[in-house]
Amino acid sequence: MKLERLCRLCELPGVSGFEEKVASFIEKEIEGKVDELWKDSVGNVIAIKKGNGKSSKRLMLLAHTDEVGLMVKRINEDGSLSFTAIGGVDPRVLMGKKVFVGEEMLPGVIGFEAIHTQESSTLLKTPSMDKLRIYLGYPKKEEAQKSHKIGDPVFFSTAYEEVGEYAVAKAFDDRTGCEILLRVLDDVQGLSLDYDLCFAWVVQEEVGLRGSGIAARQIKPDAALVFENTTAGDNPELPEYRWATSLGMGPVLTFAHSGLVLDRRIFDTIVETARRNSIKFQYKRRIAGGTDAGRLARTMSGIPAGVISTPSRYIHSPTSIININDFLGVAELASVLVKEGKVL
Repeated sequence: MKLERLCRLCELPGVSGFEEKVASFIEKEIEGKVDELWKDSVGNVIAIKKGNGKSSKRLMLLAHTDEVGLMVKRINEDGSLSFTAIGGVDPRVLMGKKVFVGEEMLPGVIGFEAIHTQESSTLLKTPSMDKLRIYLGYPKKEEAQKSHKIGDPVFFSTAYEEVGEYAVAKAFDDRTGCEILLRVLDDVQGLSLDYDLCFAWVVQEEVGLRGSGIAARQIKPDAALVFENTTAGDNPELPEYRWATSLGMGPVLTFAHSGLVLDRRIFDTIVETARRNSIKFQYKRRIAGGTDAGRLARTMSGIPAGVISTPSRYIHSPTSIININDFLGVAELASVLVKEGKVL
C-alpha cells in the first residue's frame, strides 16, 4: 500500500461534530514533533513549530477533520431509523449502502423498496431522504431504543483500497488535506525556518466552516494555506464543459470560489512555485462550493489565504476516487512552499 496513513485516516469515523477519533489520531502522530500542541474547546487540533526568530511572521496550514455523513432523527415503530444529512449528501448515493451507526459503530444498511414492487411512474425518480431508512435487524422500536437515540451519528462503511494509480475511500474530503499537513510536519523536522509554522486540523467545515475562524483567532497568522479535497467532475456522464477538475492532472489551484476571490499575491506565488519546480498542476474551472479560506477572509482583520486541493471523483459519497499522483503532487508543492516561505 502506497498511502498507509491516509488509509487509516479515511477509515476513521468523523462526521461533523464527531471528529474526536480523527483528532486523537492526529495528536498521537504529531506528539514530540512540535513546540506547542493543544486541542481547543470546539475540537480543533492546533500545533506550532517555532521558527529561528529571524521573523515574527506566522504561516498557518489548515485542513478540516470532518466528513459528510448522516444523523438519526427518528426511531420508527418497526425498529428502523430515519435520518438527516450532515453536510452535502445526495440521497441517490445512499440506497443499498452499508453504514455504521452511533459511536459504538453498529452495522446497518440503508434500504429502499425493491425494483419489483415499484410503480413504473416512480421507478426512475430519486426518493427523498425522508423515504430512506437504516435497518440494523431490530424487530421493533423498543429494541432499537436500547442501542440508539436521536442525534446518533451515521458513518459510511467503506474500506480504503488502492487500484493501480487510484485509491477509493470515503472521507478523502478532507483526510487528504489532513495527511498533507502531517507530511509537511514530517518533512520539516530538523529544519530551521525563519517563521513560525502553525498547523490547524479544524472541525465542522462541512456544516458551515465552523472551526477555522476559531483556530485562526488563537494562532493569529499572517497568511494561510488551506489544503482541501475538491470535485473532479471528469465523469463519463458529464459533458466536458462541466468538469471542475480532472484526475491525473495534478494539484488543483483555486483562484476563486463561492464567496471569495483568493488573495492574488498568494495565488501567483503558488503558481510560480509549481512551475519553477516542474510540478504539474491544474486550475479549478468551476467556482461552486467554498472552503475555510472564505471564513479566514472574514476573521480578525482578514487573513489572506491560498487553496490547494487533491481532486476527487464522486466526492461527498461513500466511494470517492483520487489519483495517487495528484495527491503526491499536492504534498510536494506544500513542502516546497513551506520551505521557501514566499507565501508570507
